[in-house]
Amino acid sequence: MRILVGISGASGAIFGVEFLKHCPVEDKHVIVTAWGKNLLATEAGVSLEALKSYAKTVSTTEDLSSPLASGSNLFDAMVVIPCSVATLGKIANGISDTLLTRAAEVALKERRKLILCVRESPLSTIALENALKLSRDGVIIMPISPPFYTQPKTLEDLVVSFAHKVNATLGIATAKGWKAGDLE
Repeated sequence: MRILVGISGASGAIFGVEFLKHCPVEDKHVIVTAWGKNLLATEAGVSLEALKSYAKTVSTTEDLSSPLASGSNLFDAMVVIPCSVATLGKIANGISDTLLTRAAEVALKERRKLILCVRESPLSTIALENALKLSRDGVIIMPISPPFYTQPKTLEDLVVSFAHKVNATLGIATAKGWKAGDLE
């Protein structure tokens, strides 16, 4: 499986980092926006260089010459985590002026799985309409809302539990679900 991971300029960069750490897929490619890079540093203390240990490639969103901008370079899924409302709006309205939004446009036109982990609250009517438009086109809108049934003891536990939910949405089982023992 090959997946693209976008980290946009929404607060919650740690969710992107932990997803990269806990997603067992070997073939991961990361795209980071300018504000995403800033928030990785200020919120998570993580550099782009540090992300390279979790992915095959790390690209900045200004690099529209990247192979990731072309539909002829196959990938199975794309996850934008965290996804800013601005990125959501650009994707919903076909504005592919960055590598991240162009890769999302490729996912849409090629009917590949696209998951947008929106990190914003409250949501405006415009953001909700953009999310609805994308959902109708098959995009999974997955607000960053970590589960508490895992009984997290730390902030890291909480963030990791959300990473496991994203993996499950991709069809990758990395943790047992709620009351999974009741099914065995």
